[in-house]
Amino acid sequence: MATLDTGMGRRAVGYLRACYLCLALLASTSVAAGTPKPEVTELLAQAESIRSGDPVRFAELVSQLQGRRQELRGLQQDQLAYLEAYGIAFSGKYEAAIPRLQKLMASSTDSDTRFRAGALLVNLYTKSRRFAESLRQLGRLLPQLDQVRDPQLRIHALVEASYLHNEIGQYSLGMQYAERILASQPDARAHCFAEYLKYDAMLNLATLSPDRMDSLQEAIEQCTQGGERLLANHMRVILAKTMAAERKRPEAIALLRSHMAEVESFRYPYLAVLVKATLADLLFERGDLQASETYASEAIALSGAVGTSTQSLVGAYRTMYRIAERRRDTETALVYYRRYAEADKAYLNEIKARELAYQIVRQETFEKSEQIQRLGSQNQLLQLQRKLESKSVQNTRLVVVLLTMLLASIGYWAYRTKRTQMMFKRLAQTDALTGIGNRSHFSIQSERLLAQCARNEQEVALVMFDLDHFKTINDRYGHAAGDQVLVRVAELCRGLDYRNAVVGRLGGEEFALLLPGMSLAQAVEAAEDCRQRVTRIDTSGTGHRFLVTASFGVTTTALAGYQLARLFSLADRMLYRSKHDGRNQVSAYEGGYSLPERRTVPASGETARRETQEQES
Repeated sequence: MATLDTGMGRRAVGYLRACYLCLALLASTSVAAGTPKPEVTELLAQAESIRSGDPVRFAELVSQLQGRRQELRGLQQDQLAYLEAYGIAFSGKYEAAIPRLQKLMASSTDSDTRFRAGALLVNLYTKSRRFAESLRQLGRLLPQLDQVRDPQLRIHALVEASYLHNEIGQYSLGMQYAERILASQPDARAHCFAEYLKYDAMLNLATLSPDRMDSLQEAIEQCTQGGERLLANHMRVILAKTMAAERKRPEAIALLRSHMAEVESFRYPYLAVLVKATLADLLFERGDLQASETYASEAIALSGAVGTSTQSLVGAYRTMYRIAERRRDTETALVYYRRYAEADKAYLNEIKARELAYQIVRQETFEKSEQIQRLGSQNQLLQLQRKLESKSVQNTRLVVVLLTMLLASIGYWAYRTKRTQMMFKRLAQTDALTGIGNRSHFSIQSERLLAQCARNEQEVALVMFDLDHFKTINDRYGHAAGDQVLVRVAELCRGLDYRNAVVGRLGGEEFALLLPGMSLAQAVEAAEDCRQRVTRIDTSGTGHRFLVTASFGVTTTALAGYQLARLFSLADRMLYRSKHDGRNQVSAYEGGYSLPERRTVPASGETARRETQEQES
């Protein structure tokens, strides 16, 4: 949700008061002094009041103001510059708006104007997925809260803090900031933003119970009456998802459809993609494939304006894949499944990037704080040293002690710096969830092993596998259950007794094993053993019992050579062959390029029966 419509403009009230006071003062002294026309002041006030509630009219007002730029004076010029940047950002062109705000922060002589531009900059960094810069900018803003004259601007900064922490997955912090806003008795508009951010955090924390739907509906009505229709529609999506979870899918569909024309009138691609992707999923579950396909296609077409992979885009591709699968159009289903998998991996990588950005900035903040303390301590030591130098020889021992403390402090911080470097190296090589090597580390280790085996003329096998219906596990049992499954699979891979094997998580639910000294037949046997182990994973620890299966692709250097990219390509083709042929099986590349042969080991009778029971349940 774009907090472009946040309290960032709430400063308008105090800001316009200043404009009116300035106007009255100038009018009382002299008309010849160049008093701005009241009409221009009124245009600025109107644009401020409707910029998120009526974007079409807002754009018209900004255009009129640009045509009368010569009539604006002082802070009015800054106000128009801010509104121009806001309008550009609202259309989704975040990277074009960011330099304008940076210029405004550098040129304005008004501290509140600079603060306001900085708060919007936090929002745009967040929207353009530059989370580290967003956190750093927020870190520069929050210490200035007590110096800001306009209390609505302080609320604006808290809104941006809540929004940013929701976006990086720190929903508990986002909730705290939202409740802090609500406790400050904000005006109607800021109250609307705080309500949205609170319910968004509750939805993602899975604490939005059905008995809160009435209060959510009340918040939507308040936002609508206050002119914040964009926010109201974001909250309608939250309400629709809550309804669907309570088996009120027809009501959820009717709710979103009844406001579709309004959503499209905003010309705000982020919201349009969110609503259409949600509708597509709800309609598919109801069995209306034609309407579901229409909304999913429109969401995919609009997603290019958003500029990054979102959960909505992932959902739209998933719906298109499921529609083709339901129609038994396997070729189209495979195309959309690949796109869905790519979008899902991109989204998961973005989530990991958000978490890493948060940890990096936290570490930077900690180090800066420690550095300030260290410099303060060193300054105190230097001052003491100067005093000691003016004294007699009897204080020499004290000087030695102080120098020893300084050396010990330097050694301690050198040790801390080394530990920090090692921590980030570990983060760069290890998958945060499972503890095994990530894709980058797996590739580096595999290249080294392949080069060594090539010199020794030793055959190497690559086994790739992907968990079947993993998205369904997440959707049905929750992401916590899915994470536990990934951890169990990683433990299984680490427990395999293959000498010098390289194990890694390639991303999402995809894993790989590089097995030196194995022929194709041995690799197929190892993959089959791994497949059977996966099916025996005990999921009772998640609070649910369900079957976990995986599809495997196998190749060796005897057929593919010692190039890792070639091995990946052939194993990946075999993996998708296993997916295409029914999943939970092993397919091996045995020659040929355009249409490879395969060796398939189907699921055992017991596993097949368990799969059937799982599908029926």
